[in-house]
Order: sequence, then C-alpha cells, then structure tokens
Amino acid sequence: MIRVLLVGDQAVVRAGFRFLLEQADDIEVVAEASNGPVAVELARRHSPDVVCMDVRMPGGDGLAATREIVADAASGGTAPAVLVVTTFDLDEYVFGALEAGAGGFILKDCEPEELIDAVRRLADGHGLIDQAVTRRVITEFARRKAPPESASDVAAQLTAREAEIVRQLARGLSNAEIARELVVETSTVKSHLGRAMAKIGTRDRLQTVVWAYQNGLAPG
Repeated sequence: MIRVLLVGDQAVVRAGFRFLLEQADDIEVVAEASNGPVAVELARRHSPDVVCMDVRMPGGDGLAATREIVADAASGGTAPAVLVVTTFDLDEYVFGALEAGAGGFILKDCEPEELIDAVRRLADGHGLIDQAVTRRVITEFARRKAPPESASDVAAQLTAREAEIVRQLARGLSNAEIARELVVETSTVKSHLGRAMAKIGTRDRLQTVVWAYQNGLAPG
C-alpha cells in the first residue's frame, strides 16, 4: 500500500482528495494536517510514502514544511516524497517548494486519475510536474536558479546516450517511453539515467529535468 498524508487548510478539499485516492486499492490515506507544522509532525509520526502538500495555509505554509520534511532525509531520517498540490501554476510558493526539494507539482483542478497517477509515480521515485504547465514552470525555475559556471564541464562528461536520455526525460517521457523511442531495454534506460544523474549531481528525475533546461538539453 502507498501511504499518503494529506495537507491543506480546507477540510472539504481534504475529504474530496481522501475519497478520490482511496478509490484506488493500492493507496491509503494515513493522516491529514491543516497546516505546515502539523504536517511535519505527522510525517515523522506516520512515515507516509507521499505527502500531498498545499502551499498557502494559515498557521504555517507548505513551503517551510516541505523544506523541513526533505531535510529529515538529509539528516539520516526517512522522508516521503512531497507532491505540491496547488491552484496556482506559477505561484512563488511553487518555485520555493521545488527548490526546497518537492518531488512533484500538480494543479488542484486535475482529473482524479491524474492525482492517483501522480501519487503512484512519486511513490515509485519519479518526480513530475503537471503537463499543463511543465515547460512554463521548469523554464522559469531553471532561469531563476542559474547553473554554476562548472555546469558546462559536467554536461560535457555525459556520453551521447546519457545526454539523449536526459533530453527525452525533459520531454516528459517515462523510462518505458524512452526505451521505445530509442529502441533499447527499459533497464538500459535506467542504467544510463542513473549514471547521468550521478555525474550531474541530481537526486531525482525532477531535478534532472530542471538541470536539462538549465544546460540546453531540454527540447526547444
């Protein structure tokens, strides 16, 4: 079962999300929080796999909570993946949450199956951004977070195959879709992507997509 923590200040919205997610037989909502500080506490107590995090909440916003939850993993703890769920596609909080380490971003008006798929993908270690705003958000975030001067040297270390797989990833393709596109095995894609991420210093797919936009490997 994928264990989920719901975070948002509107009880009726949380109830709707709970209803939608629990229609899936592999997802369980283990707790709900109405603000950021409570979310951090419940994340530590329940060890969910995914936190569905609102960003604008009285009593403690989702940005600070995301940063603290992600920091738990950096200090040796176990941190869930954070899926930012918001009404705003270009909200300053969204950029901050991505920088803080959120693994995904989806709009509240998404289709029910999109929310379920997003939770499953994050639980499997795959970051994502809502397809309706992917390029806008990533392009702007990459522009604001300028790469270090040594980034081009790192990019040059990628093999042609590694660079191509990163480029396809930035198009929004899954490992299986990249494998079909390049006519290779999915395991081959995973291996090349893992080596590329180790070279460029990214921890997940979402960071890798941002890096691709920063370094000219994203589709034009």
